[in-house]
Amino acid sequence: VSGSSDRTVKVWDANDGRLLRSLAGHTGWVLAVALSPDGRTIVSGSEDRTVKVWDAHDGRLRRSLAGHEHWVTAVALSPDGRTIVSGADDGTVKVWDAHDGRLLRSLEGHTGRVYAVALSPDGRTIVSGSRDRTVKVWDARDGRLLRSLEGHTDVVRAVAVSPDGRFIVSGSED
Repeated sequence: VSGSSDRTVKVWDANDGRLLRSLAGHTGWVLAVALSPDGRTIVSGSEDRTVKVWDAHDGRLRRSLAGHEHWVTAVALSPDGRTIVSGADDGTVKVWDAHDGRLLRSLEGHTGRVYAVALSPDGRTIVSGSRDRTVKVWDARDGRLLRSLEGHTDVVRAVAVSPDGRFIVSGSED
């Protein structure tokens, strides 16, 4: 699954590279995409400040989530597919109910654009990386900031959590 400046999300066959479908609905560049672990749901974030939830099999738009004040630059789905996490240019991380699209909480603590979000394998922890050069670790259930990891000297562009949940990996422009 890919997102593009042409405002579409594209679904590709991983075996032969064929384009399977093109999903149109965003009114700005698509800056982030994620696929649910079961492969049934696609989530996308865009310059249009929305998070869109798509059916991966037929390409139908299930819902559009609005709540960010600026570009949505990062999206992730929980391992069980029940929760969507988005990060944005407004410095917030938002947690959404994937089933009905309700905004569950807004996590505030970054002082710059959020470029990356990830969830732990058990879905209990959210990790975010930002222009403010920090990696923040949040409790997914109540939104409490658990820790702020400092050490990068430039923008944090990528974060991941190891399959056993023991390690956080971050990538930066430093």
